[in-house]
Amino acid sequence: MAKKRRVPNRMCIACHEMKAKKEMVRIVRNKEGLIDIDLNGKAQGRGAYVCPSEGCYEKVMKNKLLDKTFSTKIDEEIYIDLKNKLEKVREYN
Repeated sequence: MAKKRRVPNRMCIACHEMKAKKEMVRIVRNKEGLIDIDLNGKAQGRGAYVCPSEGCYEKVMKNKLLDKTFSTKIDEEIYIDLKNKLEKVREYN
């Protein structure tokens, strides 16, 4: 009999809902301190997850949640890039 594989869950930094890792978008800070959006979920570094919903992005942007999560100042271009990638993920799903 085959074993059922456990689906990894992650918490959205905006809405605090637990969802499947593959449904979320990962933002990662590597050892050099560079922030990147990791659509594959495999990049090394400290990660934070965001739901692809419009409401969660608005909350992340309004409250500067990435700044708080990574304890550093995040450039506006990262937030804009995140918005564009979240829109693509919503279109795909």
